[in-house]
Amino acid sequence: MSNAFDRYAPFVQEFIYRNDWQKLRAIQVAAADAIFNTDDNLLLTASTASGKTEAAFFPIITLLSENPPTSVGAIYIGPLKALINDQFGRLNELCAQGDIPVWHWHGDVAQSHKAKMMKLPSGILQITPESLEAMLLRRPNDIYRLFCDLRFVVIDEIHALMGTDRGDQILCQLCRIARLIGHTPRRIGLSATMGEPQLAARWLA
Repeated sequence: MSNAFDRYAPFVQEFIYRNDWQKLRAIQVAAADAIFNTDDNLLLTASTASGKTEAAFFPIITLLSENPPTSVGAIYIGPLKALINDQFGRLNELCAQGDIPVWHWHGDVAQSHKAKMMKLPSGILQITPESLEAMLLRRPNDIYRLFCDLRFVVIDEIHALMGTDRGDQILCQLCRIARLIGHTPRRIGLSATMGEPQLAARWLA
């Protein structure tokens, strides 16, 4: 394995062993170095099924486990309900070992699940842009309590969001959250391989 593996939380290391990974991929090593050793925003571009999600979340959940946030610590913005549902199952399995709650929030999620998150905001929130917009509009007085210690925002499929109204909506939402909580969380973008990653990096920033 690598120095990145050594830096991961023990439950993340155990997850890797349990799934019989022989080594980390290059994107996972590079992402770990950036997330652990800098305060920069980060753009991860690679082909489908290349391990981008793990590259982002292995170090994020390590940091959340070492210093638990007093609110939701990371937001994952996914453009599709199906994508969020898939990621929810994958992250839940991993984060359960580190006592990090994972919440998902869109129109098909039970109100009881949402109510639990509202009562005890913590861990990772996975949400669609539309549901985040509704939260900002309908629960403005709760935003500080929900996100006061927010440290990371992970935006998936940004190649499909750049230059669109939906993408502009997300950037506006992040600016509103930053203004309400008094700080700007780090942004991590996930994208399929693209010809001009510099454009995506500028959009993300």
